[in-house]
Amino acid sequence: MEGRGFIMGYILMSANIDMDQDKRIISNPDICHGNPFIRGTRVMVWLILDYLANGDSIDDILADYPGLTKEDILACLSYAAKEVKGRVVPVEIASQSL
Repeated sequence: MEGRGFIMGYILMSANIDMDQDKRIISNPDICHGNPFIRGTRVMVWLILDYLANGDSIDDILADYPGLTKEDILACLSYAAKEVKGRVVPVEIASQSL
C-alpha cells in the first residue's frame, strides 16, 4: 500500500500548501498569455505538470529550473487539483457483451 501513503502524505501537505499557493501561482493577462505561472518567473503551471506527467521528478525539474523551489512545484500540483476538483466530464461507456 505504498501508493496510499503517498496520497495521504499529499493530502496532509496540500492543506499547508493551499494557503501558500495563492502567493506562488498567479495569472496576469499581460504575462504568459494569461496562463497561470509561478510568481517571479515565467514558468507556467502547465509546463511543470507536463514534466511531472512525463515522469520527471521534482529534483529533475529543480535541476532544469534552479530558480524554482520544491514548494513552487507542489503549489503547481495544488493549483491543478483545485482547478479540476468538482468538475464532471461526461464519458461514454462502451457496451460490453457478456
